[in-house]
Amino acid sequence: MNVRRTVAALSVSAALCGAAVAPAAFADDSARPKGLYGAKDPKFDGVWRQSLALLAQDAVGVTPAKSAVDWLAGQQCADGGFAAYRADPAKACGPKTGEFTDATSAAVQALAAVGGRSDAVEKGIGWLKRNQNDNGGWGMNPGGPSDANSTSVAVGAFAAAAQDPAKTASAKGRKSPYDALLGLQLGCAAKTGQRGAFAYQPDKSGDKDKLAANNMATVSAALATQGKGFVFETVGKDNHKNPKPLDCKDAGRARTPQDATEAALAHLSLALSAHDMRLMSSMAGATDQPDFGATADAVVALAAGEHSAAAGKPLHWLQSKDSGAAAWSKGEPGALAKLILAAHAAGGDPRDFGGVDLVRQLNATGPKPEAAAGSGAESATKDKKDDDGDGDGGMNSVWWIVGAGAAAGMGIGFLLSGRKKQRL
Repeated sequence: MNVRRTVAALSVSAALCGAAVAPAAFADDSARPKGLYGAKDPKFDGVWRQSLALLAQDAVGVTPAKSAVDWLAGQQCADGGFAAYRADPAKACGPKTGEFTDATSAAVQALAAVGGRSDAVEKGIGWLKRNQNDNGGWGMNPGGPSDANSTSVAVGAFAAAAQDPAKTASAKGRKSPYDALLGLQLGCAAKTGQRGAFAYQPDKSGDKDKLAANNMATVSAALATQGKGFVFETVGKDNHKNPKPLDCKDAGRARTPQDATEAALAHLSLALSAHDMRLMSSMAGATDQPDFGATADAVVALAAGEHSAAAGKPLHWLQSKDSGAAAWSKGEPGALAKLILAAHAAGGDPRDFGGVDLVRQLNATGPKPEAAAGSGAESATKDKKDDDGDGDGGMNSVWWIVGAGAAAGMGIGFLLSGRKKQRL
């Protein structure tokens, strides 16, 4: 594996979990690329955070600025792939550019959502098809071992492009992404508290009974196996039942994507309950601390599975004053987008998230939107409790330091449902 790409992948992974080495801010606002969201150096997460920002805005009725959409589309390489960030898009991409499955998949979802970019969406899908592994999955780097997170976000890209992920078979192995994902789910041979969870990657020995449970892999796969994503129509349904765990009297493993979803949601429900409705960090080397991004993703996964009552509990924790989610997200477009999408999925109000207007905060990190639904999104009135008056746009947000094992807990799980296919 290319060392340069590996280092970049680890850095992106850490940044997206909300546990990362803080990148430097631009010296002044004039140095920020036109149309980009966020004041921090986009070297490792530019395309990702831009994609999330556009997805969150679209979900709550905000029409993103044309310059923001143009910036994202302009990051695409001629072959359809996306790198984490290209400082000079005028230069052709090459072997050292470092295109990633995750950046490509997120960008495809965002461009499909905002509409009018069908060529870019089709090119991105073509890139993903060419780089699908024989087992049906994807790794973060083209040709790298398949992992649950990259495979899940790729599933979302196909759904966004109105292509059935189940029919997206690898050219050689004729395996679908669901084949790859089900092979990463822990079965009844695992410890009771880990059954139904997903591993990030296979065990080196190839033994399925030695898979290591990972929270971010689980929330990502729990969405992908539903064929749903972070943006979907909220209909207020609730099946009023707890998610169904694996049936250990039968095969001992999930046989279908639907079985896999319920087992994963059952695991997440137990994991949340064990830690006062929050998920803890799965990142290698991290201290025992809450993972805000994973918790927000769990809200979405549970809501997508029509377990809205269960989704409301971790959402309530995220909105609480004591959770620290407001400090984690302030000024950070990717983190703000995660919280907005969680509130949107579970029927919360992202414009009054524990007294904070997340939508207004997100809009303030980039170019002014073309239009916004609701007066709260563009209100000039400061949030009730979140502004510190220093004018730094959230530059004092919380960052944590992690080691080089970040990829094992990477926060990639952002999918898009088929809600707006006709807008391509």
